[in-house]
Amino acid sequence: MISSIAKSPNRDPRKALKVSHTDIDNVAAVGQTSEPSLQTHSNITISLQMCDSPKPPALVGGVYIDGTLKGGKFSVEVDKSMESLLRTEDLDGDDLITVDDHGPKCFSPDTLGKSDVQIKGTYYLANTLQELFHAQTRGEEYVELHSDQLSEGPVSRLERLITRSWWNNLTRTIDASGIAKSAKDPKPGADPHDRPRIYVPHGAPEQHAYYTQLAAERPKLNLDVQWLPEGEITAEFIRSLNDKSGLLALGMEEDSNERLSLKGYPFIVPGDRFNELYNWDACFCAMGMIETHPEIVKGIIRNFVFEINHYGKILNANRSYYLGRSQPPFLTDLALRTYKATREEAGAKDLLKLAIFAAMKEYHNYWMTAPRYDADSGLSRYRPIGVGICPETPAHEFAHVLKPYAEKYNMTVEEFGHAYTYGQIKEPDLDVFFLHDRALRENGHDTTRRLEGVCADLGTVDLNCLLYKIETDIAEAISTVFDNHLEVPAAFCAPGQEDGRVESSAPWSSAAEHRKQLLDKYMWNEDKGMYFDYNTVTKTRTDFEYATTLWPLWCGVASPHEAALVVEKALPKLECVGGISTSTEHSRGPISAKNPQFQWDYPYGWAPHQIMAWDGLKKYGYHEDAERLAYRWLHMLTRVFCDYNGTVVEKYNVTTLDGSHKVLAEYGNQGSKFKYAPQEGFGWTNASFICGLSLLSPRAKEALEELTPYEEYANGVKQG
Repeated sequence: MISSIAKSPNRDPRKALKVSHTDIDNVAAVGQTSEPSLQTHSNITISLQMCDSPKPPALVGGVYIDGTLKGGKFSVEVDKSMESLLRTEDLDGDDLITVDDHGPKCFSPDTLGKSDVQIKGTYYLANTLQELFHAQTRGEEYVELHSDQLSEGPVSRLERLITRSWWNNLTRTIDASGIAKSAKDPKPGADPHDRPRIYVPHGAPEQHAYYTQLAAERPKLNLDVQWLPEGEITAEFIRSLNDKSGLLALGMEEDSNERLSLKGYPFIVPGDRFNELYNWDACFCAMGMIETHPEIVKGIIRNFVFEINHYGKILNANRSYYLGRSQPPFLTDLALRTYKATREEAGAKDLLKLAIFAAMKEYHNYWMTAPRYDADSGLSRYRPIGVGICPETPAHEFAHVLKPYAEKYNMTVEEFGHAYTYGQIKEPDLDVFFLHDRALRENGHDTTRRLEGVCADLGTVDLNCLLYKIETDIAEAISTVFDNHLEVPAAFCAPGQEDGRVESSAPWSSAAEHRKQLLDKYMWNEDKGMYFDYNTVTKTRTDFEYATTLWPLWCGVASPHEAALVVEKALPKLECVGGISTSTEHSRGPISAKNPQFQWDYPYGWAPHQIMAWDGLKKYGYHEDAERLAYRWLHMLTRVFCDYNGTVVEKYNVTTLDGSHKVLAEYGNQGSKFKYAPQEGFGWTNASFICGLSLLSPRAKEALEELTPYEEYANGVKQG
């Protein structure tokens, strides 16, 4: 092993070096033979002798030591090797090595020994770049590289990165050890020069004292500690914070090891520009973390309970501009999963009880009250409070809507947006537009043609399935864990409820059965074999074909007959080469200036829809369909991971296997803006990979490790 010599890690290894044709020719000449060649999907010709057996194009290549693929190790100078590798292989200058770089795809580093090393192929070159970058970050001048490390199978490598590195990199706390990192708001509309700020609810005086002391003792933090007002949080108050946004406090516990006596419960963030505790993102991340990071999952649950107690609901995320809205509610599902995975541990039952209490409170106080609850239909809707333009979204992102109004008042879009938001200009039609815009953001599917301009009026399939799941989860917990007798303390009682009332499972089971009848009445279409949203204003069922038609299988509200029709009629419309699409192309319609592409519509697929489809299909016995869909999704993820320097992103184009991460929609793609080596992937996509692997047979995992397309794998299974 070459000893590590510390050097500064803060250097650009490219050093603005330019690529010359001579450099490329010299590298390309290394190891040339007269053997026949194989044309890869990246248009690079590579000698067939590089492979002991046929490989998919993404995995063509390897690490050759003294001319063979034998295992071994070699040592190199970090900076020199990294500079040379980038100069010859990163031809588009994005500090990554991908299939879009049409370089020689063959690199011979100067080793500190007699070994002749050649690294061939995009995947192996990218792995080399990543390991060199990690060594540079550690301050090492020299590093010993192992061929097994650089040739690690992509499935094994991605699983290892997620479980051993990325989850840790995405973990946050809001305390002395973590607030500097947590307070950063990297969203495009945020002011990077604004001082870090935290708002504390009046019911948490010990936390206000903690942050005040922290700010005094660490003045370089420049931390601004503010109280939230007592009583109701209004839309006007939320608007008053637009120019001084900040974190919202989360749960803390006593810590005898810390001088300041408190420490924050840990939580997970999605990644990239999303640096807060997001409601449904965290729940899906937790599904992939419960086996390896249970303490973080427990922290998420405790933070959600804190939010319900102090903010009235689980927030969209814990930033001040999210005070008025929530997100899809998954707390009871998360709590029961966690309990079942940790039931033998001390405190598991108490944590479940706490979560059930909080879920009851949110159910009664938020989801089942006006204006979300529609008394005529009995369905619930997304209808958060707010005025003006959503503060986390710059006005120019609504230019297609605001431009006619701006021209009417002879203003720029930004000037009009500010005047409208602060009530200087009244436009009732815009009030309606932004009512629905806030609702679709609370819905979590922001944005989609399905919800634009109508979301606040819809009893959606997704929300009412989640409320059914809450009802059945609470009934299950009370019946099986708490002996059908659960006394509710005053802190968790809704207005009008008696302190110390005893809950049994029967009322919750009855509520679930009633909701099932409502879904069948208002949302189920027998002829199409699909569930559709119901417009509570027009009293009509919509006809937008969407992946949420599979949610009734996930929550268990569909009958076996309904589930069979969904599998027969709906699934083929949504299934693509890379998994489940959010919508059908037919419902999305042709793309035009008046009908722009939205990120939650065809051809894009997202991790939550995949996980819920798999779990729902399994619940009704459609195991082969679940494995097929999981394989398709994981194959696409792994293909991008191999082709694009370890990239794992927020969403994918599920209609293609070539550059599936390249998304042409309103917000681009999160998780793709890194240099040299991926550091975190993207939260729920990471989780979907871990969850999906658990569904695959050993044979399927072996095929996936070789990037075998699903059809080829399935044919092999049929042939035995």
